[in-house]
Amino acid sequence: MNEKKIFGFHPVREALLGNKKPERVFLRKGHDSPVAAQILQLAREYEIPVQFVPVEKLNKLAAGGNHQGVAAQYPGLDYVTLEEAVETAGKTTEWPLVLLLDGVSDVRNFGAIARTAECAGVGALILPAKGGAAVNEDAIRTSAGALLRIPTCRVPNLRTAVYFLKESGYTVIGTDAKGEDTIYRTNFKRPTALVMGAEGAGISRGIAGICDALAAIPQLGEIGSLNVSAATAVVLFEIVRQRLML
Repeated sequence: MNEKKIFGFHPVREALLGNKKPERVFLRKGHDSPVAAQILQLAREYEIPVQFVPVEKLNKLAAGGNHQGVAAQYPGLDYVTLEEAVETAGKTTEWPLVLLLDGVSDVRNFGAIARTAECAGVGALILPAKGGAAVNEDAIRTSAGALLRIPTCRVPNLRTAVYFLKESGYTVIGTDAKGEDTIYRTNFKRPTALVMGAEGAGISRGIAGICDALAAIPQLGEIGSLNVSAATAVVLFEIVRQRLML
């Protein structure tokens, strides 16, 4: 992947605390706020060079976005292989959780989903190479740096990934309005691969057909469906709720 830049206090802070460290941090000259002091302290702790630059430089790096006087630069952000993603996720907890996104192409939705996924303890993200959102600057910024913490892979064929997860001991559960049961009656206290589909279209028929189960989010309104990032948050935190009930 090409060189990437992120900006804003929270994304840069998360980048410094995450596994994938930036190669350089930029701070606005004369920026002596507590926010700048915290970024500077973290950069020094991890021995990452800090460059003090005029605001014009930050404006250029952020392409007009709200940089809050701080930005960071990466030489490139690499995807991991499917095998690496599943192996890493398996080390996180007794019941590892992997999230597959089927046809979710909107970068900001993807970033928001990644942020929620990190908060919910998702061990890996799996995306289709064709039709899936990319890990780019907008996605990283929207995720508040979560995409720098979660192993992410892109696969040529999502069906192949589903079969691999099954062989690796995961139960694959898709969300579908016509699911046999609700998410509240579905057992998530086991290694789980959750599949979320694109807003409106949902999970593709081919993927839905090979899931071990399909679960629905109960709704009482008339709109018909939730935004995909909101729907993902609902399901992920039902999983968290179940797993905290010992």
